[in-house]
Amino acid sequence: MSDAPTQKVLFEITEDQVDTGLRGFPTSFVRTSAVDPGDGVSYVGYPIEDVAFIEPEAAVYLLFHKNLPTDQQLTAFKADLAGRATLDPRVIALLGTLPKEGHPMEWLMAGLTFMGMLTKTGDFREDGLNMIARSPELIANIFRLREGWGAPITSKPELGLVENMVHMLGVPGADPAKLTQLLRVYYVIHMDHGGGNLSTFTGKAIASGLADQYSSLVGAMAALYGPLHGRANQECLEFVKKVSDATGGRADGDAVEAFVRHELATGGKLYGFGHAVLRAEDPRARVQYTLGNEICGDDPLFRICALLRERGVKVLKENVKIQNPYPNVDAVSGSLTNACGLTDPEYYTVLFGFSRIAGIAAQIVDERLVARGGKGVPIYRPEDVKKDQPLRRLNG
Repeated sequence: MSDAPTQKVLFEITEDQVDTGLRGFPTSFVRTSAVDPGDGVSYVGYPIEDVAFIEPEAAVYLLFHKNLPTDQQLTAFKADLAGRATLDPRVIALLGTLPKEGHPMEWLMAGLTFMGMLTKTGDFREDGLNMIARSPELIANIFRLREGWGAPITSKPELGLVENMVHMLGVPGADPAKLTQLLRVYYVIHMDHGGGNLSTFTGKAIASGLADQYSSLVGAMAALYGPLHGRANQECLEFVKKVSDATGGRADGDAVEAFVRHELATGGKLYGFGHAVLRAEDPRARVQYTLGNEICGDDPLFRICALLRERGVKVLKENVKIQNPYPNVDAVSGSLTNACGLTDPEYYTVLFGFSRIAGIAAQIVDERLVARGGKGVPIYRPEDVKKDQPLRRLNG
């Protein structure tokens, strides 16, 4: 893909386009992923449903190298990541000093800051790969230290990124096999989502000022922390529990539909449905419903999710003003995570961040080292407008 447009287009900014969160304004060429209104997310041209079940390391390789690895390349890449995986023990010691009142995402931001202070190289690619390789140990220890599950569990990076994190988590009462199966897919499908989402845009904007990769990802995780962005899966689980309570825990389609109708009629909303870009069911949601039927099909909350998928869409379709009545990736992810043993929804955004670190780091590498023939994207500096000032016509 070319890093430059084939022609300049003259366009005019109108007043109603200002103060809209840059919606509809392109800011960058993205080589890692794309979001199509009809087809959903793709990674380097591969539909997400085609790559959802590949090795997590193969998905990381795809975003960084722009092609899927051969078996030999994947073996070498996994060995490279395993060789980078040791987390500086001072990071774990510093995590142990953090207040448990802090949100897990605040712990993640602190941990990434500690990692950068102690081990950054200043090379965007190297620091990105190091961060990806070391994040399983960081996140596992955020869980264990904050929850009081006991001493850190020795890392075994040869197991693989996700497998090692599940090993180090040591979740009390969880089935490690089911949790691993879920988080392998979860890691891949949440990894990247174009360049315009808030966390990715924020990370790239920070890096454009030549802040290091770690600092850029701290800013990106701060953006992800917001309830309008990364905490949606937490809100969706809370909504599913609300449906379950209101229906007496019965997986009854008519009861679920009646709840949905009442909720919408009284000013509520259907959490996990609709999407800013998509106009069809999110393929990442389809992947998770399929996986859920396989690993936790009898779970009461998952059964509620399945009924919401059926009856919620039915009700929403009755409103002609709704452009997308279908479930998105968040509709079911929290319920699946809960069913597999990670029952505290406060941590779900951390798992989202674990995955998104790879995609954002890869996009930062592209913007800093590949864009404009290797010169990199200039520092982000969008123009602002004084109130009541005439708007100019700009060359795009």
